[in-house]
Amino acid sequence: MTENEDQAAGLLLAAGGGRRLGGRPKALLPHRGRPLVEHAVGVLRAGGCTRVHVVLGARADDVREQASLAGCVLVDNPEWEEGMGSSLRAGLDSLAGTGAQAALVSLVDQPGIGPEAVGRVLDAYRGEGTLVSAAYEGVRGHPVLFGAAHWAGIAATATGDRGARAYLKEHAAAITLVECGDVARPYDIDTAEDLVHLE
Repeated sequence: MTENEDQAAGLLLAAGGGRRLGGRPKALLPHRGRPLVEHAVGVLRAGGCTRVHVVLGARADDVREQASLAGCVLVDNPEWEEGMGSSLRAGLDSLAGTGAQAALVSLVDQPGIGPEAVGRVLDAYRGEGTLVSAAYEGVRGHPVLFGAAHWAGIAATATGDRGARAYLKEHAAAITLVECGDVARPYDIDTAEDLVHLE
């Protein structure tokens, strides 16, 4: 195990209710014969995250029943309807006191992003002051890695569906961009039309 793997925990945001998908929770969408949340956890592990925290919200009990998430820390976000910001806050809060020095954040609805992109972002970790983002043709995307020194600032500004966007914009000069366009596709599963991306 490398130092990076031990100190950076995977943080999967999987609480969304799939409002534009007719209220189907994204975590439970089928992909390759299993719930999407299970696939996303597998990607984080294959990319090098030995510890994975998963933030659940919409139909959390069903997700627990239907998805095999053994070995993950499951974090309930009762405020999931407020948007991604609340899930990010809940996830970062769950990492406090665990010894993790960084959080590698990924979204459950981006199955086009695989272990290669996760591994590249993880490899850019340089301590708790690190800010790293995958980039697609130079444009910032997911996954992102937040060193622990940034968690409080991110939590303070993570509101609605903006997640860490405001914080990252403010600290743009400090972000290491890691190009991943050659190994990943950053589409989201947001609408019924996007379901074609699932296998």
